[in-house]
Amino acid sequence: MSVIAGVLLTAAVTPVVALSGTATKSAVGIFESLPDHLDPGKLAEPSTIYATANDGKQIEIATFYDQDRETLSWDQIPQFVKDAAVAEEDPRFYTHGGVDVLATARAVLQNAAGQNLSGASTITMQYVRNVLIQEAIAIPDKEAQKEAYEDAMRQDVDRKLKEMKYAISIEKKYPKDEILLGYLNIALFGRQIYGIESAAKYYYGKTSADLTLAESASLVAIVNNPSELQIDVEENIPANTERRNKILDSMLSHGKITEAQHDEAVATAVTPNITPRVQGCNVAEQNHGLGAFCDYVQRYIKADPNFGDTPTEREFNFSRGGYKIYTTIDLDMQAAGNEATRNTVPALMEGIKVGSASSSVEVGTGKVRAMVQNRPFNNAESFLKEHPEYTTVNYNTDEELGGSSGFQVGSTFKPITLAEWIRTGHSVRDIVNVNSRKGVPLQSFQASCMPDGVYSYGTFDFSNDNEGIKGNQSVLTTIANSINGGIVSMQQKMDLCGTFETARALGIHRASDLPVWSQEEIDQGMAAPDQLGKTKVPTLTNSPRDLSMVPSNTYGGVDEIAPITMAAAYGAFAGDGTVCTPVPIESIVDDAGNQVPFTKSECSQAIAPEVAAGVAFALENAVTRGLADHALSSTGVPHLAKTGTTDDVIDNWTVGASTKVATATWVGNADPYCSDPNNPDSCARVSTMGFGNLMYADQTIWPAIMNTADAKYGGDPFPQPDEAAIRQTMVTVPDVKGKTFEEATGMLTQLGFSVSDGGEVDSSEAEGRAARTDPEAGASAGLGAGVTLYRSNGKASKIPDGLVGQTGNNAKSALNGAGFGSVEFACGTGSSSNPKSNKVVSVSPDSGSEANRSDTVTLTLACSKKD
Repeated sequence: MSVIAGVLLTAAVTPVVALSGTATKSAVGIFESLPDHLDPGKLAEPSTIYATANDGKQIEIATFYDQDRETLSWDQIPQFVKDAAVAEEDPRFYTHGGVDVLATARAVLQNAAGQNLSGASTITMQYVRNVLIQEAIAIPDKEAQKEAYEDAMRQDVDRKLKEMKYAISIEKKYPKDEILLGYLNIALFGRQIYGIESAAKYYYGKTSADLTLAESASLVAIVNNPSELQIDVEENIPANTERRNKILDSMLSHGKITEAQHDEAVATAVTPNITPRVQGCNVAEQNHGLGAFCDYVQRYIKADPNFGDTPTEREFNFSRGGYKIYTTIDLDMQAAGNEATRNTVPALMEGIKVGSASSSVEVGTGKVRAMVQNRPFNNAESFLKEHPEYTTVNYNTDEELGGSSGFQVGSTFKPITLAEWIRTGHSVRDIVNVNSRKGVPLQSFQASCMPDGVYSYGTFDFSNDNEGIKGNQSVLTTIANSINGGIVSMQQKMDLCGTFETARALGIHRASDLPVWSQEEIDQGMAAPDQLGKTKVPTLTNSPRDLSMVPSNTYGGVDEIAPITMAAAYGAFAGDGTVCTPVPIESIVDDAGNQVPFTKSECSQAIAPEVAAGVAFALENAVTRGLADHALSSTGVPHLAKTGTTDDVIDNWTVGASTKVATATWVGNADPYCSDPNNPDSCARVSTMGFGNLMYADQTIWPAIMNTADAKYGGDPFPQPDEAAIRQTMVTVPDVKGKTFEEATGMLTQLGFSVSDGGEVDSSEAEGRAARTDPEAGASAGLGAGVTLYRSNGKASKIPDGLVGQTGNNAKSALNGAGFGSVEFACGTGSSSNPKSNKVVSVSPDSGSEANRSDTVTLTLACSKKD
């Protein structure tokens, strides 16, 4: 009592007059030692994600909040609400200095016996308490938050004194109207509803500006004891009505309303219109088919260090920050993708865990323009149990951004090998062996970053899906028809490490971690001790997100990669070699309209512009003359594209771009299908061939998205590639006659020719030695062209020179001496031959040529005429 009395006196007169008396001086000391600075700070508000419509209007996609609050200005709050709060809660609000001395003194006398100090709080003191509570709630650490909250809610003298001191300091700093405004914006109205505006929308389905007198008083009544007075609980309505009427009585007694207004309001039943503000990405899915994209945006922010040092802190700030997040999504492209996907790939199919995903990014910026999948998004467990067609997984993204573990990309990896081919000085018109092969030496794959400078030792086999194209073909043909053998031949002329370094520069990485060696596996002798924690397959940097550096990856795309990653990489082919990390956000502003920093796209020169132009040339040819003809634009915009199919047609891809937008579409197995749910051995990814047109669905979805993009953004011709990338390099065939077969093969191979064994032919060279080539020595052939190398059987000799002009017998002797045992004569003129005197006019085979020694050589003589 002494302390409170002293504080009351202090609050009333300090610092105007000096005080005396022991109790009073003691109270002054206590009071003056308390902190007097309280910063109301920023109130928690919902964060909202928006998409931009064609007319520039911002469309709300989803909202997230810990506290549903919309802060209003003074002029936006109706007078009925202001008067209701003051009339009942603090009638002398506009005359006291933060502490109502009369009310507090009365409360002290009334409650002294029970030590209940909760009464007599002014609006300013209630505002102070709410600020302290909000400060506590704004602590991300749960333990620290709990401690601060309990301190703010303490019911003791110390807490009351602090409230008074803070209230006085607040009154000195802020006008009365600002304090009342702060109170009406900060107050809890039950559940997660804070502030009068959100309360009006939740309880009555209208803005506070449209509230009636009765509704205003009813809402203000809730603040006194939300759990007992909130009107979304039917049992609370009588108590709320009673409190409301008490407020109306006070408003009447203070002259804030007329008798008629009072009576009409009292006669009005409390009839709420509960209108929840539904939050989360499930709303985005329901209204716009953007659930997966919404989840991607949310996770993108929660991974951004601009929003906090830890994931917990970022999530905390995201749900309280009052951010307006303007996204990059194009609603037209999204709608086109949604429709095409829904029409071709159902969410569920019997016999296969079917999945489909399409991502589009803007070339040169990385802005995500579309993100589509066959299964709608929902993250409510109870809902998912009843609706198995929904999923929490975003098939478009990496695992940590809500995605799956990715999908094998098949032949869509071939253009990466092509990029390295052009980078290392080769041409798309060079000729390579495209045949399927067995027993290919693994050491034929150079790998400078691996032991011994080669990939490995031993052999491997591979085959082509398309066996109709064989032999030696151009790289253009290889890419257009997706022939594995051609890519293998190309890679054998390059460094395997270089190919995967190019892939890394293009931002291509696994969607989830590669398996690594464990201590248990090392203990079992499966790996050496220094392999602990390292990937089980060769990689460039031993990062678990690195690609598997194996020859089959260069043509078969064996790693699981997210569609958005492939779209970004192909954007580099269409964008002068510049790759940009995907970004779903245009801008973020806070509740004051200030720009909020966030992680933007990072663009880098992944490959040289001339390399990108060469790849674009080949991939445009794949559209106009190859397997990707479904990627032709309906509006004539140039497209580049590549298809991809994995073994057994488990996955199907189309990835491509215009100069404005790049899109990757995948259709296949989202997960293994278990024919017997109780038997794990029955689970496997299955071929899409047996499910109608599922294996061709990407050929419908991709054009639907890109044709919409073309109509909006257009597209330019791709840059003309350098001559070096598209010319056919001509090489002179060397003379290898007389060399061993291995020496001759090496000489031809070193010049870039593809050598095939033509078998044995008649030749004067030693048996087994190189006899001749086709094309012959000295001829020009395209780099990489096939050269047939023939071996000598050692059974031929050279027809001697100088036979013409000799007598027949002398010429025959010379031939016999050269090993030709069968010599015949024929008359060129006349009809009476006399080899002894007639002279040779021609030889067949010609002098200087080679012939099998068992062959007959014909000498034509100038015979005399018969008498």
